[in-house]
Amino acid sequence: MFRYLKEKGISRNVLLTGFTSFFTDISSEMVYPLLQAFVSLILAARKALLGPVLGLIEGVAESTASLIRVFAGYYSDRIEKRKAPVIAGYSSSALAKVLLLLASTGWYFVLLSRFLDRVGKGIRTAPRDALISESVGPEVQGRAFGLQRAMDFAGATLGSVAAFFLVRRFLDPRTGNLMNLSAFSTVFLASLIPAALGVFFLFFLRENRRKRAAAAGRLSPSLDFRRYPRNLQIFFLAQFIFTLGNSSNQFLLLRSMDLGFALTAVILMYLVFNLFSSLLSTLFGSLSDRIGRKKVLMLGYGLYALVYLAFGFISRGTGWLLWVFWPVYGIYYAMTEGVEKAFVSDIAPEGSRATVLGFYHTIVGIGLLPASILAGVLFSLLPSAPFIFGGGTAAVTLLVLGVMVRLKPPTVQAASKLQ
Repeated sequence: MFRYLKEKGISRNVLLTGFTSFFTDISSEMVYPLLQAFVSLILAARKALLGPVLGLIEGVAESTASLIRVFAGYYSDRIEKRKAPVIAGYSSSALAKVLLLLASTGWYFVLLSRFLDRVGKGIRTAPRDALISESVGPEVQGRAFGLQRAMDFAGATLGSVAAFFLVRRFLDPRTGNLMNLSAFSTVFLASLIPAALGVFFLFFLRENRRKRAAAAGRLSPSLDFRRYPRNLQIFFLAQFIFTLGNSSNQFLLLRSMDLGFALTAVILMYLVFNLFSSLLSTLFGSLSDRIGRKKVLMLGYGLYALVYLAFGFISRGTGWLLWVFWPVYGIYYAMTEGVEKAFVSDIAPEGSRATVLGFYHTIVGIGLLPASILAGVLFSLLPSAPFIFGGGTAAVTLLVLGVMVRLKPPTVQAASKLQ
């Protein structure tokens, strides 16, 4: 298998980070689709707080931790090391799950766990993405990021399967939820095993010092946003607008349960979403290598707008349509998750790749706090409102990306990066 991937331009580092993503996402997705049900059970006597609390947990966790990403990327560029911050970040996320075992005493432990988990992601993401970018040639960037995301989603799919069978074991048939808080703790404890396996693979990574040394000789890493190419600045603006309507997936899960589906059915929908993302990520990453990142991204954002508007307008009588739109949502992820990173890597200034990737994740993260809190408030007022709003922001993003981002052919673009 490794020989075949090497012939396709996929390096050892890409495969190892893929295995880490695979096991980490098994762990994460055993837990993630249960969090909204877990918080709902904790707040059983104060249901009016569910939307705002869920929005606060997801917003603070994602947004605050995302501020770390640009500095983690900058630090990685400065010390010219990727492996150490990647190991530190994944280890932090693994340890965060221990805090969920204390969450039966208060929802704030869920907030603390999610925050520490996202801090770990903030530390590791930019150095890991830079390591992937530096480990392959420019002609297969999309394929490399697509493969990494495919293994990520494959782990998420398996994690969702594990969550489904564990939930069935402890399901209360009267409520459609887990029977008690201790049942959740059993699932959280099991999730620690694949998390530890994910960290194990990272110790076999190899630093790509030669490639970075050549880049560092031309340009030092820069935190000055004004020095970045105009297309990159506009893309970051488009991402910020998009993120304002791209609230946590917890609200899609909550909406699905609000439309009358039991927790087991919702987990199955989430499993199908992950399965489609896993199967198609490498395909769309490779497609972006051939036809260009912008075209694939615009198609993806168009699908997102369609899905979110559908979640807004679907009623209990047409709830069966969720079985259609959850897979379509997975296709959106496959078209954008890896391709966005490849797009940023393509036009990042040499010597600042991890810094720029960190900027990308930070800008997205800055928008997640208001996005999730706004979604929580809107959901409390009208359950369909956050999804209609999200569809609108996706349409604006399409307009900005389509009109304002002007790309040269890939070969010319690579030669004209900021010097």
